[in-house]
Amino acid sequence: MIGLIGGSGLSQLEGLILEQKMQRETPFGEPSAPLMIGRYADKTVAFLPRHGEHHTIPPHLINYRANIWAFHQLGVEQILAVASVGGITEPYMPGTIALPDQLIDYSWGRESSFASEDFSADKHIDFTYPFDETLRQQIQLAANSEEMTVIDGGTYAVTQGPRLETAAEIQKLKNDGADMVGMTAMPEAALARELNIAYASIAVVANQAAGLSSHPLTIEAILDTMDDSMGQVRRLLKGVIPLL
Repeated sequence: MIGLIGGSGLSQLEGLILEQKMQRETPFGEPSAPLMIGRYADKTVAFLPRHGEHHTIPPHLINYRANIWAFHQLGVEQILAVASVGGITEPYMPGTIALPDQLIDYSWGRESSFASEDFSADKHIDFTYPFDETLRQQIQLAANSEEMTVIDGGTYAVTQGPRLETAAEIQKLKNDGADMVGMTAMPEAALARELNIAYASIAVVANQAAGLSSHPLTIEAILDTMDDSMGQVRRLLKGVIPLL
């Protein structure tokens, strides 16, 4: 089964032929919302909006462990995670879709392992390459087939949220080598790795990060860009899912 995680702008999966809607109980509590299981692009998928059905859960309070474990319970082997980000370096402009291949985690205080309560030395995971390369390339192949422009690669900086960053913080992230900034790739990616679930992010650049644009940064503009980009995201999903 294929797992889809919807971020800002994708709380509902248009085109999903719903067969079952279930709230899963996990050893780590309840997921953000009931999982919606059905047919999408002729495949069985499980869809979960990470911020809840009505976008009421901020990034730092998402129960990431319950979300990923619920997919694991269903037998999900691949997760496509859609996320909105701010663009830092020049190619990552509003409306761009990118497939990050690296990340830097600046978040704090989030439960980031299933082994926190029962740790042993063998629970360490190799996280050199945090996004599954095979899955990334399948998404890129779908983008090429659909004649879509998608940036292959980039470093995703994960901040705590829910506030947006300061201009000085963005300059620091840029100096650190980040191309984009978001709030949800961690600990999602690490938790998926612990369970051997292939995980890739489809990052939608909703705005230029703080201090990089001459225009005021407004939530209204961010949401408008996300709305305009979701059609492209759905097109990309419908292209890649048959390949999985």
